[in-house]
Amino acid sequence: MAAALGVAPDRVSLMQTDPLPAAAEDRLSGMAARRCAREPLSHILGLRAFYRHEFRVTRHVLDPRPETEMLVEAGLGAPFRRVLDLGTGTGCILLSLLAARPDARGVGTDISDEALAVARENAQTLGVAARCELCRADWFAGVEGQFDLIVSNPPYIAAWEMDMLEPELRYEPRGALTDEGDGLTAYRAIAEGAMDHLRPGGRLLLEIGWRQGPDVSAMLCAEGFENLRLLSDLDGRDRVVSAARPLTAP
Repeated sequence: MAAALGVAPDRVSLMQTDPLPAAAEDRLSGMAARRCAREPLSHILGLRAFYRHEFRVTRHVLDPRPETEMLVEAGLGAPFRRVLDLGTGTGCILLSLLAARPDARGVGTDISDEALAVARENAQTLGVAARCELCRADWFAGVEGQFDLIVSNPPYIAAWEMDMLEPELRYEPRGALTDEGDGLTAYRAIAEGAMDHLRPGGRLLLEIGWRQGPDVSAMLCAEGFENLRLLSDLDGRDRVVSAARPLTAP
């Protein structure tokens, strides 16, 4: 209703006795029709709340989800001055980390120019654009230097699972959801490249599908990572893999 009226949500209660303007009624009717077609409310409004902030969303980016806030919480539990977000999308993970750590700087990569444009807009809105570099890259390609922290919420849905998902996901970029394979392609690329881009003792945090913990952990272990942990979401399902680069070479 607030969006249809073009006012702040806290003003709606003050307008309960006012007649609904025709333009607002038309906007509300259009919004309702879009939602009945199972378009996500965040796409209709163009905004999504995530970790104490609001982020601009479009059809070109993955809709930030509450469970992904675990990556932010886990990241803030580690010391870092330089962070890399692979497949940044809206930038919700990277920008939330930078907003909470005023002394930190970050790099966000994505293969989508449209997604990067959304992330830049969000960086400006959160006031962290000066500490944030957003660049077009396929995982680590073209990324220079080392980081204290690497985070990613990569496409982890297997191709065969896509037809089983809720209709709202039709409105999100398919490439941000699935690798069109077994759901593990991105983790293989990240596991192979992360060690070279982490400082000794640096931490890697990856969101995963709830059944992927053992497979992703095995990949990271094979690459020499240590202190592997699986972090569970509120439903008790594995949601994040945490791993560290050893302080010294084996």
